[in-house]
Amino acid sequence: MYNQISSSLNDFIDNDLSLDSHQKKALLNKHRLTLADSLQKGHWTTNLCLIASNLVKKSPHEIAAGLISKLESLVEIEKVELAGPGFVNIFLNRDAFLNQLDNAYENPNSFESSLNGSKEKIQIEFVSANPTGPLHVGHGRGAAYGDAIGRILQRLGHEVSREYYVNDAGRQIDILACSIFLRKFECFDEDAFPNSAYKGSYILEIAKGAETDQALAESDKEKLIANLPYDDEEKIDELIERIKINYSNSWLLIRDFGLSYVIKSIKEDLTQFKVIFDNWFYESSLGELADKKSEISQALDQVKTEHAYEKNGAVWLESTKFGDDKDRVIIREDGRGTYLSADLAYHRNKLDRGFDTIINVWGSDHHGYIKRIEATIEAMGYSKKQMQVQLVQFANLFENGSKVKMSTRSGNFYTLKQLIDDIGPDASRFYYLSKQADQHLDFDIGIARSNSKDNLYYYVQYAHARICSVEKKYLEQGMALPSKFNDADFDGCDELLQMALNAQFVIKSSGENLQPHLIVYYLRDISQNFHQFYNNVNILNAKESEQNNIMRALIIVKSVIASSLELLGIEPLDSM
Repeated sequence: MYNQISSSLNDFIDNDLSLDSHQKKALLNKHRLTLADSLQKGHWTTNLCLIASNLVKKSPHEIAAGLISKLESLVEIEKVELAGPGFVNIFLNRDAFLNQLDNAYENPNSFESSLNGSKEKIQIEFVSANPTGPLHVGHGRGAAYGDAIGRILQRLGHEVSREYYVNDAGRQIDILACSIFLRKFECFDEDAFPNSAYKGSYILEIAKGAETDQALAESDKEKLIANLPYDDEEKIDELIERIKINYSNSWLLIRDFGLSYVIKSIKEDLTQFKVIFDNWFYESSLGELADKKSEISQALDQVKTEHAYEKNGAVWLESTKFGDDKDRVIIREDGRGTYLSADLAYHRNKLDRGFDTIINVWGSDHHGYIKRIEATIEAMGYSKKQMQVQLVQFANLFENGSKVKMSTRSGNFYTLKQLIDDIGPDASRFYYLSKQADQHLDFDIGIARSNSKDNLYYYVQYAHARICSVEKKYLEQGMALPSKFNDADFDGCDELLQMALNAQFVIKSSGENLQPHLIVYYLRDISQNFHQFYNNVNILNAKESEQNNIMRALIIVKSVIASSLELLGIEPLDSM
């Protein structure tokens, strides 16, 4: 019915309102046909008359008279009412209401032609944690979010590519290699191990597995750690420099082994978390500035011709020309590139791959970086509108009332793998997605383990499992599950069915706004509605004439819950 009513509304705009082409376009874009939030207000409602009144200089009530007459000519419509300041509420007859539900069940995209706009080629870059240790629970939220919006956008017909940007060329990787080297050759006593090195137990595991022909005598170790700077950061940088110079072969072997080990661990954890990337892009593939044919050199040359200048021996991007609050250094005085230079080259690479939109999922601490990247995109001749940045707040994990620490350097953190092993990937994903991504999230692992309605994940899964149980008992009575509604005059499921029909609109809104939490909220509401229905209606002992429609309603609700969970990367459970 959505498409039929939409067609009538569009015809009314084209032929009954005496609008010019610009006014028609504006009205077509602004008016909405939505499901009524209560059956007391009908099945569908539109704000067309409210929006049109400003264009045609008539009251909404005057416009509504003609629209109501047109809509009431449709045989599927029982009545049309004008409400409030100009909303038009549309009531379907019984057959039309049930037929649209059957159609929506058989074709979950039955509203798609009207709901969806143009299809795009979209890239989502997310997680992209530095490969310096295992993913911790703070990274899990970005992983769940990026993967969920990918699934939702694919459901809406877009071509989606998921990418992990591997920062394998920065200082943090040098610190990782240094930490492994120092553990491998036992250069420090435990209480003297550098504060700026990585200290997790995984460093010891990597050190044990790293093979090298190098041996360090006690005198070599003493020389290596002698007369180090007092400052922690200067100390680790000095150690890195000494190891690179004096033990270059071992350094490269340990660095490559450590990096491969951590990336393999990250991939395994993400696979267990049901997050699969289409591409792993390595920063090192952008090349070096010394190589004039490298991608990073070509990207910087592109902006240096018109939008950069030299000052104090450094090269500065004129980013203020493109909305940044100050100009940014892209090449340091010593000739080394900055973080921004690598990001500039990476975004050039992404946009040159032909994506209509690139979505960067970043931690909320990167908020100040958005303007800089927008400036680099504009400086290279692209449009900043091609990039969307979605900020994700790190999740705080609580257990027994205490906040779990998540510091990779100190080694004192709760890994994503531990969380998955504890409560499973599905419950983890559900809770990560249970609030808007840029809002603070406290994740209580104790509640996530419980089998109570306080555990929203359990509450939603229990709704699906309950319907599966009812279906099983119904079949055991020798009945066949109905494939259609009959003409029995039973409306006890109507509110539940109206809510089930809303799934397509929720998914559309979730995809357009990149907000998968809207689906979690929807699952909460429809599960609550179902549990209330289940407690109020003795389903299997209802009148035989009503049982068909009750079971048909439950089949539709089960399907909606299952498909919504699957969009979040969660498997619906048939039993609990």
